[in-house]
Amino acid sequence: MTTTPLLSDLTARAKAKAHSRTEPCPCGAATLADRPDATVVRHADTVAKAHAPNTPRTDLTPRLTTATHLPGILLPPLAPTPVDLHGRLVTFWPYGTPVDPDTPDAAPWEPAATLLARLHRTPAPALPTPLPPMRGPAKAAGAVARLNATAPAHPATPSVLQAWTTLPAWARAETPMPDTTTLCHGDLHLGQLVRHPAPDGPWHLIDVDDLGTGVPAWDLARPAAWYACGLLPPDEWTRFLAAYRASGGPAVPADGDPWPALDVPARALTVQTAARAITKATAENRPLDEIEMSLIDACARMASLPPELTPTSAK
Repeated sequence: MTTTPLLSDLTARAKAKAHSRTEPCPCGAATLADRPDATVVRHADTVAKAHAPNTPRTDLTPRLTTATHLPGILLPPLAPTPVDLHGRLVTFWPYGTPVDPDTPDAAPWEPAATLLARLHRTPAPALPTPLPPMRGPAKAAGAVARLNATAPAHPATPSVLQAWTTLPAWARAETPMPDTTTLCHGDLHLGQLVRHPAPDGPWHLIDVDDLGTGVPAWDLARPAAWYACGLLPPDEWTRFLAAYRASGGPAVPADGDPWPALDVPARALTVQTAARAITKATAENRPLDEIEMSLIDACARMASLPPELTPTSAK
């Protein structure tokens, strides 16, 4: 990994913030992520994150404020406003223990579902600058746009683009979502959970970049899509869905068939993930692997079948 001025200065900021909070400092330091859309470093019990370039301050600030209002659900930031560093907005967070990818049998599906249900049931706080829409559909549209720009001639691209055209306009970020009031995370996966206080405190949701109001079924869409594609075992999907329902989550009916509510978001997440897979494989000049091909196959099936009708509101 090449050290950049942003990474170097972000590490220094994290160190300064950590030493202001912890004496003596255990000085556990690490770069947690260094991608075009996010650079994240840790020093001791402090995490500093440089958000994606061109992130609007008017969007990020109410998202941070919402996290401070919901400390039992979302991990609250150390400060409610971002700072500027090398043209990027930077935020500071307490360190939490992430999900261990090497112990899949211990994946916290029930805590994730319970936190989502609590988030969806919580009214969006009244803020001077209202929360923007959650960014799920916009991120899916961005993945498809990158696919069109970088891999239009890939043999799997037509199936993905055809599946995309079967989705309603709101799921493609072309019109407003049918629900504009429910609080949503916007990008739920197991990498978005940490235990705080570390190492074994209660689970919290992290990453507010996509937080906003919208269709809550979108937050269930990634595990639903994985289940539909055969990538998530049925018992894990059943545990997740049952825990969400037991906690009063409003995204799906309390009993009966959940798919009329989940079908469109799950299809959109399948297209998004497949588009990213093709883009990544093209950049790395390699063939698609078995898991990636299962996503392409799902898109081909989607292109031949219309999505289920969904209610005009997810509530």
